[in-house]
Amino acid sequence: QVQLVESGGGLVQAGGSLRLSCAASGRTFSSNRMGWFRQAPGKEREFVATIGWSGGSTYYAEYAKGRFTISGDNARITVYLQMSNLKPEDTAVYYCAAGPGLVVGTAAREYRYWGQGTQVTVSS
Repeated sequence: QVQLVESGGGLVQAGGSLRLSCAASGRTFSSNRMGWFRQAPGKEREFVATIGWSGGSTYYAEYAKGRFTISGDNARITVYLQMSNLKPEDTAVYYCAAGPGLVVGTAAREYRYWGQGTQVTVSS
């Protein structure tokens, strides 16, 4: 089992920045990939970004490119999502996820463990 706890969400004005953190515990060695997803009210959960622990390869949703940066520590304990130039449409609950995949995974089904989510609200 892997436990994930997100933090860092909050209320920010459009154009502002936030850094989300995801603390992992348990059998973290079983997860080769970490990802961030988000879900806005009334919408499907969507992919934001992912990072592979082996080599640190990253991949972003198109809307996140140039504004969001995913990173992680070498101990496979914490993953971050630095978000800048935030827009009202970025308002959502952001979830951290962990999965076994060695290749890029953008589908929620490719991730086995999920955090409880952290709310990000961007005001206009």
